[in-house]
Amino acid sequence: MSTQNSAVAHLKRTPLYEQHLALGARIVEFSGWKMPVQYSSILEEHQAVRTKAGLFDVSHMGEFKVEGNGALAFLQYLVPNDVGRLAVHQALYTQLCLPTGGVIDDLLIYRLAEHHYMLVVNAGNIAHDFEWVQSQVRHFQHVSMVDQSDTTALLALQGPAALSILQPLTEIDLADIRYYHCAAAPVDGINCIISRTGYTGEDGFELYCAPVDVVKLWNDLLAAGKSQGLLPAGLGARDTLRLEVGLCLYGHELDQQTNPLEARLGWTVKLNKGSFIGRDTLLSTKEQGPQKLLIGIEMLERGVPRGGYAIYDGEQRIGTLTSGAPGPSLGKNIGMGYVEGARAITGNAVQIDIRGKRIAAQIVPLPFYKRNK
Repeated sequence: MSTQNSAVAHLKRTPLYEQHLALGARIVEFSGWKMPVQYSSILEEHQAVRTKAGLFDVSHMGEFKVEGNGALAFLQYLVPNDVGRLAVHQALYTQLCLPTGGVIDDLLIYRLAEHHYMLVVNAGNIAHDFEWVQSQVRHFQHVSMVDQSDTTALLALQGPAALSILQPLTEIDLADIRYYHCAAAPVDGINCIISRTGYTGEDGFELYCAPVDVVKLWNDLLAAGKSQGLLPAGLGARDTLRLEVGLCLYGHELDQQTNPLEARLGWTVKLNKGSFIGRDTLLSTKEQGPQKLLIGIEMLERGVPRGGYAIYDGEQRIGTLTSGAPGPSLGKNIGMGYVEGARAITGNAVQIDIRGKRIAAQIVPLPFYKRNK
């Protein structure tokens, strides 16, 4: 067997792999997993989420349980955001940072009970994240940690019709679950954590359940939403949706050479909460100003921007794109990337090097798209 074939053979599959094949999905490798990139088309799935609803299999994501009387003190040290402000059944967005401030991963933290938290991390970083968190937890008492990634499946039901599709399948009033909050309740008889979160810029819910139940949950949701235009959606639409609303993707906008302030995530960095990993560097960055800053760009001429393309101001290279694609909701080609901090000025003209040609673009505010609430 060739090295390439061997690598493909060792890719992981979610419990829904056979369902994806049956629905005609095009399967690609993503972070060590065989995942659906699209079913019908990226455009159709994207528009379904913006106008009706889409259902994503995100069971490749990682989940860690952190619990014990010392859990809060540990998490406050581990991440820049203020975990202490979480009520039970509330979540927040944050990062794992190096002492240099560089981002190891971005994640959600849920407070599920008084001393019980769940960390949700990116699929490609599960092993490294767990190793990092374990290396830090040794300094704390009365806290335990378990990797629950293999015993947790996750679906994301996203779009303006998400609530009306999900509500008939559960007895709790979904309107009572506020944004970035969750509830434990059965969905069509399946025990779930129902979270009002997502990665699309639309209203929606993420449903955590046991892998043994996820096929039934997937099929039941698709059936329940059929009359309302619900479509299965793949990673392609997930990427264009998150790009339109300016959400960072690890390995693109976030990495170990980029800190949260450079990524315009200062709202997640609580420098006054006490000591945490990376605080000194982030405090220095805030005082001196970031050397680079995340920007949005909109193409003014024909050409699709992609991650890795150079950003120019005249003859001077001032940065690099990290993501780019057509924005279906906008009718424009858009991208995100980093430029020197002093050059990150909205309205400034720039040029994107697309296969050796400098194509006109301009710096625009993020996000590119905001839903009507």
